[in-house]
Amino acid sequence: MSETAKPLIVLDHVDKRFGNHFAVRDLSFTVDRGAIVALLGRTGAGKSTALHLVMGVMPPSAGTVRVEGLDPYADFKKLRGKLAVSFQTDRLLPWRNTLDNVALGLQILGLGAAERRRRAEEWLANVKITGAQNLAKYPHELSGGMRQRASLARALAVDPSLLLLDESFSQLDHVTSEALRRDVAELVRRLGKTCVLITHRIDDALEMADRVLVLTAPAAVALDLAIRPEKRTDKAWLAEQHRAVAAA
Repeated sequence: MSETAKPLIVLDHVDKRFGNHFAVRDLSFTVDRGAIVALLGRTGAGKSTALHLVMGVMPPSAGTVRVEGLDPYADFKKLRGKLAVSFQTDRLLPWRNTLDNVALGLQILGLGAAERRRRAEEWLANVKITGAQNLAKYPHELSGGMRQRASLARALAVDPSLLLLDESFSQLDHVTSEALRRDVAELVRRLGKTCVLITHRIDDALEMADRVLVLTAPAAVALDLAIRPEKRTDKAWLAEQHRAVAAA
């Protein structure tokens, strides 16, 4: 099997235990390259712990985790620039303007000032933030939706093969969240990125993902749902899947 045909993420019989408590138990799934996969579940289902294992924040207690064929915990430095995360809160630095916030990861990677600016402007345009006035604004001057767009631009500016979205839309109002989900999904697909979305909101998962894994504590897959593109506009089908996911 060629490298491009192999799954980008592999979890194989993974446990994560904190003392006597299992946050994740015997979890197995793969994520293909170029796919958008949602890990959907209620609070406490283990989805964020699964994400942290993929990020390499912590090692599994048992089983194996691989990202790009590497152990994300043991090979954390080798994955620098290959994965990026956008969190529930934007985590923009208040003393940096929008352009400089987006350029932060590029600065950490050692790019020169001119190249950082060029790439930051390009990625801000990709998330629909343009104009010198907007690029010069500080986080407190931006709306919630604009801050989250800037956070996504910062994550994508390092050109990662894997984008991890940790409840990235959950603090936005319905209209803003819907527009941003649509834009991000279109951008990720156009660029051929792989994306894992962590969410507790069924609409987020059904509207964005190619595949939805519904998790129940301790991170057991209760439902594995594939979503074909044409089904996203089928309201009856979406309503049926919404009920199935809620019942899982």
